[in-house]
Amino acid sequence: MLKRIFALAALTLLGACAITAPQTFSGTFDPPPASSRVLIMTPNVELHILSAAGMPEPREDWSVSGRDNLAASFEAYVQGKNHAPSALDPNTAMEGRVGQIIRLHDAVGGALMTRAMLPTQRERFEWTLGEGVRELGTAHSADYALFVGAYGTYASAGRVAAMVAFSMLGVGIPLGNQVAYASLVDLRTGNVIWFNTIVAAPNQDMRNAEGAKALVDNLLRSAPL
Repeated sequence: MLKRIFALAALTLLGACAITAPQTFSGTFDPPPASSRVLIMTPNVELHILSAAGMPEPREDWSVSGRDNLAASFEAYVQGKNHAPSALDPNTAMEGRVGQIIRLHDAVGGALMTRAMLPTQRERFEWTLGEGVRELGTAHSADYALFVGAYGTYASAGRVAAMVAFSMLGVGIPLGNQVAYASLVDLRTGNVIWFNTIVAAPNQDMRNAEGAKALVDNLLRSAPL
């Protein structure tokens, strides 16, 4: 599943000291003109707490807060760029052709996450979901779609204590990290015109509104909106 790729990406990106990995369509495309209708997928967010032993345990309350905070921040960002945002919860639209498109993007998104970890593969970026995505645009009166999601872990008090203890022995242990991604798709051509993934900084805690805004602002900074 994509969440496993998120976790792998977080570890790889951190190991490479990378924070963001933006990629823009290398072919010819027109950036969204003012007042474009942008369909924002409700973020798929899965957050966990790390036990002292390092085992991730799901936190539904954190996941819900992260989802709602990110959704509000994405909508505010798009609106601030003079576009008209609308929302779609993928969980309510998995039937028929629209569901197929969403699942297709999940598969493509997984490949893009992997590709983002390979600097030698970034020179040419030409990915598409096919012209069938026009049905998504028609069904929801949209010109573009913004697919977004996040996966992360946060350290428990026991995990922090373990880190302190092991540090005295010269051994470092991770305290968790959070990864988010965004993918902008032209619903007229099917082209993925921009994709980015980010490892959150300490001030980008999506569990609160201010942190979510900081995360989204950084994630979308290079987006052609």
